[in-house]
Amino acid sequence: MSTTGQHATVDADELRHRVRELLDAHPPATTDRLDFLRARFDAGLAWVHYPAGLGGLDAPRSLQAVVDAELEAAGAPDNDPRRIGIGLGMAAPTILGYGTDEQRQRLLRPLWTGEEVWCQLFSEPGAGSDLAALATRAVRDGEDWVVDGQKVWTSSAHLARWAILIARTDPDQPKHRGISYFICDMTDPGVEVRPLRQITGEAEFNEVFLTGVRIPDSRRLGGIGEGWRVAQTTLMNERVAIGGGRIPREGGMIGLVAGVWRERPELRTHDLHQRLLRLWTESEAARLAGERLRQQLALGQPGPEGSAMKLAFARLNQHISALEVELLGEEGLLYDDWTLRRPELVDFTGREAGYRYLRAKGNSIEGGTSEVLLNIIAERVLGLPPEPRTDKDVPWKDLPR
Repeated sequence: MSTTGQHATVDADELRHRVRELLDAHPPATTDRLDFLRARFDAGLAWVHYPAGLGGLDAPRSLQAVVDAELEAAGAPDNDPRRIGIGLGMAAPTILGYGTDEQRQRLLRPLWTGEEVWCQLFSEPGAGSDLAALATRAVRDGEDWVVDGQKVWTSSAHLARWAILIARTDPDQPKHRGISYFICDMTDPGVEVRPLRQITGEAEFNEVFLTGVRIPDSRRLGGIGEGWRVAQTTLMNERVAIGGGRIPREGGMIGLVAGVWRERPELRTHDLHQRLLRLWTESEAARLAGERLRQQLALGQPGPEGSAMKLAFARLNQHISALEVELLGEEGLLYDDWTLRRPELVDFTGREAGYRYLRAKGNSIEGGTSEVLLNIIAERVLGLPPEPRTDKDVPWKDLPR
Protein backbone atom coordinates (compact mmCIF):
# COMPACT_ATOMS: atom_id res chain seq x y z
CA MET A 1 0.00 0.00 0.00
CA SER A 2 1.27 3.48 -0.77
CA THR A 3 2.19 5.98 1.91
CA THR A 4 -0.79 8.11 0.88
CA GLY A 5 -3.09 5.16 1.32
CA GLN A 6 -1.67 4.40 4.73
CA HIS A 7 -2.14 8.01 5.79
CA ALA A 8 -5.76 7.82 4.73
CA THR A 9 -6.49 4.68 6.80
CA VAL A 10 -4.28 5.05 9.89
CA ASP A 11 -5.95 7.83 11.85
CA ALA A 12 -6.07 8.66 15.55
CA ASP A 13 -8.94 6.25 16.25
CA GLU A 14 -7.12 3.40 14.51
CA LEU A 15 -3.99 4.12 16.54
CA ARG A 16 -5.95 4.10 19.81
CA HIS A 17 -7.41 0.75 18.78
CA ARG A 18 -3.93 -0.64 18.10
CA VAL A 19 -2.71 0.65 21.45
CA ARG A 20 -5.58 -1.13 23.22
CA GLU A 21 -4.70 -4.35 21.41
CA LEU A 22 -1.07 -3.98 22.50
CA LEU A 23 -2.05 -3.35 26.12
CA ASP A 24 -4.47 -6.29 26.16
CA ALA A 25 -1.84 -8.67 24.78
CA HIS A 26 1.00 -7.28 26.90
CA PRO A 27 -0.31 -5.75 30.16
CA PRO A 28 2.40 -3.35 31.40
CA ALA A 29 2.01 -4.46 35.02
CA THR A 30 2.86 -8.09 34.25
CA THR A 31 5.01 -7.86 31.10
CA ASP A 32 8.79 -7.60 31.16
CA ARG A 33 9.85 -4.08 30.17
CA LEU A 34 11.99 -5.17 27.23
CA ASP A 35 9.35 -7.59 25.99
CA PHE A 36 6.79 -4.78 26.04
CA LEU A 37 9.06 -2.42 24.10
CA ARG A 38 9.76 -5.07 21.48
CA ALA A 39 6.04 -5.74 21.13
CA ARG A 40 5.35 -2.03 20.79
CA PHE A 41 7.93 -1.75 18.03
CA ASP A 42 6.53 -4.77 16.21
CA ALA A 43 3.03 -3.28 16.46
CA GLY A 44 4.20 -0.18 14.57
CA LEU A 45 3.75 2.08 17.59
CA ALA A 46 7.40 3.09 18.11
CA TRP A 47 7.70 5.68 15.35
CA VAL A 48 4.26 5.77 13.71
CA HIS A 49 5.61 7.73 10.72
CA TYR A 50 8.25 5.09 9.93
CA PRO A 51 7.43 2.36 7.37
CA ALA A 52 5.47 -0.71 8.38
CA GLY A 53 7.82 -3.39 9.68
CA LEU A 54 10.33 -0.81 10.91
CA GLY A 55 8.50 0.36 14.01
CA GLY A 56 5.87 2.38 12.21
CA LEU A 57 2.66 2.36 10.22
CA ASP A 58 3.36 4.97 7.54
CA ALA A 59 1.09 7.29 9.54
CA PRO A 60 1.42 11.06 9.88
CA ARG A 61 4.19 11.94 12.32
CA SER A 62 1.86 14.25 14.24
CA LEU A 63 -0.11 11.21 15.46
CA GLN A 64 2.80 9.94 17.55
CA ALA A 65 1.52 12.14 20.38
CA VAL A 66 -1.74 10.15 20.40
CA VAL A 67 0.12 6.88 20.94
CA ASP A 68 2.45 8.33 23.56
CA ALA A 69 -0.44 9.81 25.57
CA GLU A 70 -2.43 6.55 25.55
CA LEU A 71 0.54 4.48 26.66
CA GLU A 72 1.58 6.95 29.35
CA ALA A 73 -1.95 6.94 30.77
CA ALA A 74 -1.80 3.13 30.92
CA GLY A 75 1.49 3.17 32.84
CA ALA A 76 3.44 1.57 30.02
CA PRO A 77 7.25 1.76 30.13
CA ASP A 78 9.10 4.03 27.75
CA ASN A 79 12.47 3.38 26.11
CA ASP A 80 14.36 5.87 28.32
CA PRO A 81 14.88 8.29 25.42
CA ARG A 82 17.44 10.46 27.19
CA ARG A 83 19.81 7.51 27.54
CA ILE A 84 19.58 6.59 23.85
CA GLY A 85 19.13 10.07 22.41
CA ILE A 86 21.97 9.77 19.87
CA GLY A 87 20.45 6.63 18.44
CA LEU A 88 16.91 8.00 18.36
CA GLY A 89 17.67 11.52 17.24
CA MET A 90 20.61 11.04 14.87
CA ALA A 91 21.35 7.46 13.87
CA ALA A 92 17.79 6.28 13.25
CA PRO A 93 16.71 8.95 10.73
CA THR A 94 20.03 8.54 8.89
CA ILE A 95 19.67 4.76 8.72
CA LEU A 96 16.08 5.17 7.55
CA GLY A 97 17.11 7.65 4.87
CA TYR A 98 20.23 5.94 3.54
CA GLY A 99 20.36 2.41 4.91
CA THR A 100 19.74 -0.77 2.97
CA ASP A 101 16.74 -2.94 3.81
CA GLU A 102 19.08 -5.32 5.62
CA GLN A 103 20.62 -2.50 7.69
CA ARG A 104 17.22 -1.14 8.66
CA GLN A 105 15.90 -4.56 9.68
CA ARG A 106 18.99 -5.35 11.76
CA LEU A 107 19.59 -2.03 13.47
CA LEU A 108 16.39 -0.06 14.07
CA ARG A 109 14.56 -2.38 16.49
CA PRO A 110 17.35 -2.78 19.12
CA LEU A 111 18.17 0.91 18.68
CA TRP A 112 14.62 1.94 19.60
CA THR A 113 14.23 -0.52 22.47
CA GLY A 114 17.54 0.63 23.94
CA GLU A 115 19.18 -2.78 23.72
CA GLU A 116 21.99 -1.24 21.67
CA VAL A 117 23.34 2.23 22.49
CA TRP A 118 24.77 4.44 19.74
CA CYS A 119 27.42 7.15 19.67
CA GLN A 120 28.63 9.62 17.04
CA LEU A 121 32.20 9.57 15.69
CA PHE A 122 32.31 12.90 13.87
CA SER A 123 34.46 15.56 15.59
CA GLU A 124 38.24 15.30 15.67
CA PRO A 125 41.01 17.25 17.44
CA GLY A 126 41.67 19.14 14.19
CA ALA A 127 38.15 19.08 12.78
CA GLY A 128 35.46 20.37 15.12
CA SER A 129 33.83 23.53 13.83
CA ASP A 130 35.28 22.73 10.41
CA LEU A 131 34.09 19.14 10.41
CA ALA A 132 34.74 18.67 6.69
CA ALA A 133 38.50 18.96 7.41
CA LEU A 134 38.45 15.58 9.17
CA ALA A 135 41.56 13.44 8.77
CA THR A 136 40.39 9.97 9.86
CA ARG A 137 41.17 7.72 6.86
CA ALA A 138 39.25 4.74 5.51
CA VAL A 139 41.19 2.73 2.91
CA ARG A 140 39.47 0.05 0.83
CA ASP A 141 40.81 -3.48 1.26
CA GLY A 142 38.70 -5.97 -0.65
CA GLU A 143 35.22 -6.03 0.88
CA ASP A 144 36.40 -4.09 3.95
CA TRP A 145 37.52 -0.57 4.80
CA VAL A 146 40.49 -0.17 7.14
CA VAL A 147 40.00 2.88 9.36
CA ASP A 148 42.69 4.83 11.25
CA GLY A 149 42.22 8.10 13.13
CA GLN A 150 41.05 9.83 16.27
CA LYS A 151 37.65 11.18 17.27
CA VAL A 152 36.84 13.41 20.22
CA TRP A 153 33.92 14.69 22.34
CA THR A 154 32.11 11.40 21.82
CA SER A 155 29.15 11.13 24.19
CA SER A 156 28.23 7.59 25.31
CA ALA A 157 31.20 5.94 23.57
CA HIS A 158 31.88 4.03 26.80
CA LEU A 159 28.37 2.56 26.62
CA ALA A 160 27.85 2.20 22.88
CA ARG A 161 27.65 -0.91 20.74
CA TRP A 162 27.46 1.03 17.46
CA ALA A 163 28.73 4.35 16.13
CA ILE A 164 27.93 6.50 13.14
CA LEU A 165 31.29 7.40 11.63
CA ILE A 166 32.52 9.65 8.85
CA ALA A 167 35.99 9.14 7.40
CA ARG A 168 38.00 10.34 4.44
CA THR A 169 38.08 7.85 1.59
CA ASP A 170 39.62 10.06 -1.13
CA PRO A 171 42.18 12.69 -0.05
CA ASP A 172 42.53 13.89 -3.67
CA GLN A 173 39.04 15.39 -3.55
CA PRO A 174 38.14 18.76 -1.90
CA LYS A 175 37.34 18.40 1.77
CA HIS A 176 33.54 18.22 1.45
CA ARG A 177 33.90 15.45 -1.12
CA GLY A 178 35.86 12.27 -0.66
CA ILE A 179 34.15 11.56 2.69
CA SER A 180 32.15 8.38 3.28
CA TYR A 181 29.74 7.41 6.06
CA PHE A 182 29.99 4.13 7.97
CA ILE A 183 28.49 2.19 10.84
CA CYS A 184 31.26 1.16 13.22
CA ASP A 185 30.99 -1.72 15.70
CA MET A 186 32.47 -0.30 18.91
CA THR A 187 33.39 -3.82 20.09
CA ASP A 188 35.68 -4.46 17.09
CA PRO A 189 39.46 -4.80 17.53
CA GLY A 190 41.29 -1.49 17.18
CA VAL A 191 38.57 0.66 18.82
CA GLU A 192 39.87 2.28 22.02
CA VAL A 193 37.73 4.55 24.21
CA ARG A 194 39.35 6.91 26.71
CA PRO A 195 37.48 9.20 29.14
CA LEU A 196 37.68 13.00 28.88
CA ARG A 197 37.34 14.65 32.27
CA GLN A 198 35.22 17.79 32.04
CA ILE A 199 34.87 20.94 34.09
CA THR A 200 32.05 19.23 36.01
CA GLY A 201 34.49 16.60 37.25
CA GLU A 202 32.75 13.89 35.26
CA ALA A 203 33.74 11.98 32.12
CA GLU A 204 30.56 12.05 30.11
CA PHE A 205 32.54 12.57 26.88
CA ASN A 206 35.29 10.42 25.43
CA GLU A 207 38.07 10.40 22.88
CA VAL A 208 38.09 7.40 20.57
CA PHE A 209 41.17 6.00 18.81
CA LEU A 210 40.69 3.87 15.70
CA THR A 211 43.68 1.73 14.73
CA GLY A 212 43.32 -0.62 11.81
CA VAL A 213 39.60 -1.05 12.42
CA ARG A 214 38.04 -3.17 9.68
CA ILE A 215 34.53 -2.15 8.63
CA PRO A 216 32.73 -4.24 6.01
CA ASP A 217 31.53 -2.28 2.99
CA SER A 218 28.07 -3.62 3.86
CA ARG A 219 28.09 -1.17 6.79
CA ARG A 220 28.47 1.90 4.60
CA LEU A 221 25.54 4.36 4.45
CA GLY A 222 25.15 6.16 1.13
CA GLY A 223 27.56 6.11 -1.77
CA ILE A 224 31.34 6.21 -1.61
CA GLY A 225 32.35 9.85 -1.34
CA GLU A 226 28.82 10.98 -0.44
CA GLY A 227 29.38 10.99 3.31
CA TRP A 228 29.04 14.75 3.71
CA ARG A 229 25.54 14.70 2.21
CA VAL A 230 24.55 11.82 4.48
CA ALA A 231 26.08 13.60 7.49
CA GLN A 232 23.88 16.64 6.87
CA THR A 233 20.83 14.49 7.63
CA THR A 234 22.45 13.46 10.91
CA LEU A 235 23.47 17.00 11.87
CA MET A 236 20.11 18.61 11.09
CA ASN A 237 18.32 15.96 13.12
CA GLU A 238 20.87 16.37 15.93
CA ARG A 239 20.15 20.08 16.26
CA VAL A 240 16.41 19.49 16.37
CA ALA A 241 16.94 16.74 18.96
CA ILE A 242 19.05 19.02 21.18
CA GLY A 243 17.09 22.25 20.88
CA GLY A 244 13.60 21.17 19.92
CA GLY A 245 12.51 18.85 22.69
CA ARG A 246 8.90 19.12 23.83
CA ILE A 247 8.58 20.66 27.30
CA PRO A 248 5.57 22.07 29.20
CA ARG A 249 5.10 25.74 29.96
CA GLU A 250 7.71 26.82 32.51
CA GLY A 251 9.41 23.49 32.05
CA GLY A 252 13.11 22.81 31.95
CA MET A 253 15.68 25.04 33.63
CA ILE A 254 13.54 28.18 33.77
CA GLY A 255 11.05 26.28 35.91
CA LEU A 256 13.75 25.42 38.44
CA VAL A 257 14.79 29.06 38.85
CA ALA A 258 11.20 30.27 39.01
CA GLY A 259 10.53 27.68 41.70
CA VAL A 260 13.44 28.93 43.82
CA TRP A 261 12.21 32.50 43.34
CA ARG A 262 8.75 31.66 44.68
CA GLU A 263 9.99 29.50 47.56
CA ARG A 264 12.88 31.73 48.75
CA PRO A 265 11.66 35.35 48.99
CA GLU A 266 14.72 36.31 51.03
CA LEU A 267 16.89 35.85 47.92
CA ARG A 268 15.01 38.29 45.73
CA THR A 269 16.39 41.57 44.39
CA HIS A 270 14.94 44.00 41.85
CA ASP A 271 17.74 43.36 39.36
CA LEU A 272 17.38 39.58 39.54
CA HIS A 273 13.62 39.95 39.20
CA GLN A 274 13.98 41.84 35.94
CA ARG A 275 16.41 39.27 34.57
CA LEU A 276 14.14 36.41 35.58
CA LEU A 277 11.17 38.01 33.81
CA ARG A 278 13.19 38.52 30.64
CA LEU A 279 14.51 34.96 30.63
CA TRP A 280 11.06 33.54 31.41
CA THR A 281 9.66 35.40 28.39
CA GLU A 282 12.51 34.26 26.15
CA SER A 283 12.09 30.67 27.33
CA GLU A 284 8.38 30.73 26.55
CA ALA A 285 9.05 32.20 23.10
CA ALA A 286 11.62 29.45 22.45
CA ARG A 287 9.19 26.79 23.65
CA LEU A 288 6.48 28.00 21.27
CA ALA A 289 8.97 28.25 18.43
CA GLY A 290 9.95 24.66 19.16
CA GLU A 291 6.32 23.58 18.83
CA ARG A 292 6.15 25.27 15.45
CA LEU A 293 9.39 23.62 14.38
CA ARG A 294 8.04 20.18 15.30
CA GLN A 295 4.93 20.87 13.25
CA GLN A 296 7.12 21.70 10.26
CA LEU A 297 9.21 18.60 10.93
CA ALA A 298 6.05 16.47 10.86
CA LEU A 299 5.55 17.54 7.24
CA GLY A 300 9.03 16.63 6.01
CA GLN A 301 12.74 16.61 6.71
CA PRO A 302 14.33 19.02 9.22
CA GLY A 303 15.69 22.21 7.74
CA PRO A 304 18.25 24.78 8.83
CA GLU A 305 15.72 26.29 11.26
CA GLY A 306 16.79 23.61 13.73
CA SER A 307 20.10 25.46 14.03
CA ALA A 308 18.25 28.47 15.43
CA MET A 309 16.52 26.33 18.06
CA LYS A 310 19.78 24.74 19.13
CA LEU A 311 21.44 28.17 19.33
CA ALA A 312 18.60 29.54 21.46
CA PHE A 313 18.71 26.45 23.69
CA ALA A 314 22.43 26.93 24.39
CA ARG A 315 22.18 30.63 25.16
CA LEU A 316 19.13 30.26 27.39
CA ASN A 317 20.65 27.40 29.38
CA GLN A 318 23.78 29.43 30.04
CA HIS A 319 21.94 32.63 31.02
CA ILE A 320 19.41 30.79 33.20
CA SER A 321 22.03 28.72 35.01
CA ALA A 322 24.09 31.87 35.66
CA LEU A 323 21.01 33.61 37.11
CA GLU A 324 20.33 30.61 39.36
CA VAL A 325 23.84 30.68 40.79
CA GLU A 326 23.60 34.43 41.45
CA LEU A 327 20.18 34.02 43.04
CA LEU A 328 21.44 31.34 45.43
CA GLY A 329 24.67 33.20 46.25
CA GLU A 330 27.27 31.09 48.04
CA GLU A 331 24.82 28.22 48.17
CA GLY A 332 24.78 28.17 44.38
CA LEU A 333 28.48 27.34 44.23
CA LEU A 334 28.04 24.07 46.12
CA TYR A 335 28.47 20.92 44.09
CA ASP A 336 28.41 17.66 46.03
CA ASP A 337 30.26 15.24 43.77
CA TRP A 338 33.52 16.10 42.04
CA THR A 339 34.64 12.50 41.66
CA LEU A 340 35.38 11.06 38.22
CA ARG A 341 32.04 9.53 37.27
CA ARG A 342 30.96 8.00 33.94
CA PRO A 343 27.29 9.03 33.69
CA GLU A 344 24.91 7.39 31.25
CA LEU A 345 23.09 10.65 30.53
CA VAL A 346 23.15 14.38 31.13
CA ASP A 347 20.69 15.37 33.86
CA PHE A 348 20.20 19.13 33.99
CA THR A 349 17.17 19.09 36.27
CA GLY A 350 18.14 16.47 38.83
CA ARG A 351 21.44 18.00 39.90
CA GLU A 352 22.71 21.05 41.80
CA ALA A 353 22.82 24.61 40.50
CA GLY A 354 26.63 24.49 40.41
CA TYR A 355 26.55 21.46 38.12
CA ARG A 356 24.01 23.07 35.80
CA TYR A 357 26.10 26.24 35.53
CA LEU A 358 29.25 24.33 34.61
CA ARG A 359 27.63 21.79 32.28
CA ALA A 360 25.70 24.46 30.35
CA LYS A 361 29.02 25.79 29.02
CA GLY A 362 29.18 22.75 26.75
CA ASN A 363 25.84 23.58 25.13
CA SER A 364 27.50 26.13 22.86
CA ILE A 365 29.84 23.43 21.49
CA GLU A 366 27.87 20.19 21.20
CA GLY A 367 25.69 19.75 18.14
CA GLY A 368 27.61 22.44 16.27
CA THR A 369 29.30 25.48 17.79
CA SER A 370 27.26 28.64 18.18
CA GLU A 371 29.54 30.42 15.70
CA VAL A 372 28.90 27.79 13.01
CA LEU A 373 25.17 27.87 13.68
CA LEU A 374 25.13 31.64 13.25
CA ASN A 375 26.70 31.19 9.82
CA ILE A 376 24.10 28.55 8.90
CA ILE A 377 21.25 30.82 9.97
CA ALA A 378 22.72 33.78 8.10
CA GLU A 379 23.28 31.91 4.86
CA ARG A 380 20.51 29.31 4.71
CA VAL A 381 17.67 30.99 6.60
CA LEU A 382 18.22 34.71 6.05
CA GLY A 383 19.82 34.35 2.61
CA LEU A 384 22.81 36.57 3.39
CA PRO A 385 25.99 36.30 1.28
CA PRO A 386 28.20 33.39 2.35
CA GLU A 387 31.61 33.94 3.86
CA PRO A 388 34.55 33.58 1.42
CA ARG A 389 35.83 29.99 1.36
CA THR A 390 39.19 29.81 -0.38
CA ASP A 391 39.61 26.08 0.31
CA LYS A 392 36.34 24.97 -1.24
CA ASP A 393 37.85 23.47 -4.41
CA VAL A 394 41.32 22.59 -3.09
CA PRO A 395 42.10 18.86 -2.71
CA TRP A 396 42.10 17.91 0.96
CA LYS A 397 45.68 16.58 0.78
CA ASP A 398 46.91 20.03 -0.27
CA LEU A 399 45.27 21.94 2.61
CA PRO A 400 47.55 23.26 5.37
CA ARG A 401 47.16 21.42 8.67
